[in-house]
Amino acid sequence: MLKVGLTGGIACGKSLVGEALASYGCFVIQADRLGHEVLAPAGEAYADVIGEFGGEILAANGSGDSRDIDRRRLAALVFADAGKLARLNAIVHPAVIRREEALMAEFLARQPHGIAVVEAAILIETGSYRRLDKLILVFCAQERQIERAMRREGAVEADIRARIAHQMPVEEKRKYADFVIDTSGTKEDTVRQARIVYEELRRMEI
Repeated sequence: MLKVGLTGGIACGKSLVGEALASYGCFVIQADRLGHEVLAPAGEAYADVIGEFGGEILAANGSGDSRDIDRRRLAALVFADAGKLARLNAIVHPAVIRREEALMAEFLARQPHGIAVVEAAILIETGSYRRLDKLILVFCAQERQIERAMRREGAVEADIRARIAHQMPVEEKRKYADFVIDTSGTKEDTVRQARIVYEELRRMEI
């Protein structure tokens, strides 16, 4: 099995590339989805995150009995403070990685010569890329990135720019990447690039 990382900044098109790779037969693991799961009330990271950041990050979920973590409120809290962000990552990432490893082990048992792709925003920053065989970097022009991010519900431009500023510059990320996909153009062009990368991965020794 070939283990591949797929990374890039907010609204750069990781999900589009991930969907394309999945359509070609790759097993795509979305770290953001796993992050939602470990922060759910029954998740491994829930109690520790509440203990670290307090009840102000909770929002009623409508059931009247349990309360969910408001991810938007949590993000606003930690992205304004590098220390808080580091503490959050130290709690959440180990739980996410354990789930990723379990999913990859299951996939390996089914398809020993398959390609597993871990889609995550900060694979490089956390050092998680070292667990993987190859790394794909997705990027686009910053103004295009902001324009796309602003289409999301509740988006605030100042918050988006702050998140981008806290992320590793794309030129620094390039040093770690085996493949680079520029998503600044059309969807069709992005999918075309994803197909080229997939074909390269398939030719590699698995």
